[in-house]
Amino acid sequence: MTDTDVIIVGAGPAGLSAALNLARSRHRVLIFDSNRPRNAATLASHGFLSRDGVSPLKLRKIGLIELEQYPDVQHKRGLVERIEQVDGGFAVTSSGETVTARIVVLASGLKEILPALPSIRAYYGTSLHSCLVCDGYEKRDQPLALIGESADLAERSLLVSRWSDDLIVFTNGTDAISPDDEARLAERGIRVERRAIEDVVGDRDGLTGVRLANGEVIERRAGFIRPGYLTNLDFIGALDVERDKDGFLVVDEYGRTSLPWLYAAGDLTPPGPKQLIVAAGQGAMVAGGINRDEMLTRFGS
Repeated sequence: MTDTDVIIVGAGPAGLSAALNLARSRHRVLIFDSNRPRNAATLASHGFLSRDGVSPLKLRKIGLIELEQYPDVQHKRGLVERIEQVDGGFAVTSSGETVTARIVVLASGLKEILPALPSIRAYYGTSLHSCLVCDGYEKRDQPLALIGESADLAERSLLVSRWSDDLIVFTNGTDAISPDDEARLAERGIRVERRAIEDVVGDRDGLTGVRLANGEVIERRAGFIRPGYLTNLDFIGALDVERDKDGFLVVDEYGRTSLPWLYAAGDLTPPGPKQLIVAAGQGAMVAGGINRDEMLTRFGS
């Protein structure tokens, strides 16, 4: 016997959607929630049908309120410190307390690594964003910056240009964009600025420009960042689970990992960060996969 049927690590759209659908299929569910959402700095989320423009924190609150009507769902605040396999399932430790479950769903998301610019967080979530689909429409037709050092920066530049013909890509002194890619971007009217950045600058109304290391300020009114990402999965170090080259958990269409009865959904799975509505859909798929696997285990294929 275990303390509960399913433990879900993470209370974002993926985790809450999995919890809702599992509760409705009569599972006992316990959600561990560190209360550190990646999108906490964002004032409004977009692209979620029936909730377009709602703040991510309000969307999360709505989800938790909906789960309160299901008596077999528990929600605990706390950072999960360790997950281990035990007889009959898994043991999850948080804040010194250990709880067991037959099944675990990992939906704890990612940590963003922003460019090391002193003032970047002052404008992140208002003038500067990381998600094009979420925030591109609100920045349409403005003088935009794209700041990054990743190998996909040229491709990202073309995507940003859907929303504005006035785009400058800042590589911060790196060779993230090749000369061939720079020529291709120039054909689209996209300028590449290769010089090192000192900081982003602005006023109470938002971003006004990007200041280079030589002191020159290039005017920009808004923009996008290409951050790095960390999966933050030290707490599953004791589990032998397959990951891809970028550290994301390898899963199938139902969120099954390489370890039986361990599932994952949302940003932890390839290719990484996802729209809220996509993450929520994956959570629902995981719940369906769990139901299917339980029936096949009990009654055979």
